Amino acid sequence: MSVDIFLFSESNLHAQLNTAPFSQGFYTVKFYTENGTMAKKKTNTLSEFYLYPSGGTLRDSNFNLVFYDSQFDTYRGFQPPHIKRQKKS
Repeated sequence: MSVDIFLFSESNLHAQLNTAPFSQGFYTVKFYTENGTMAKKKTNTLSEFYLYPSGGTLRDSNFNLVFYDSQFDTYRGFQPPHIKRQKKS
């Protein structure tokens, strides 16, 4: 059974970051939503979210704070994948 990376979990967020675009200080990722909030199951709606590694915050399309985790915070030792991608180029 394959993992659906659009179901929100920390491991799926890590998986998306490996290929997510990084621009203006944040990564753009997508997760299933229902009525404007993250869903715990697959829905017909995928919404964009923005992860700011210089603070470990995930924000919704209105830039409201949705999630904080120190494992995504560069000030706590997180190594952003876009830096690793740049080194390979």
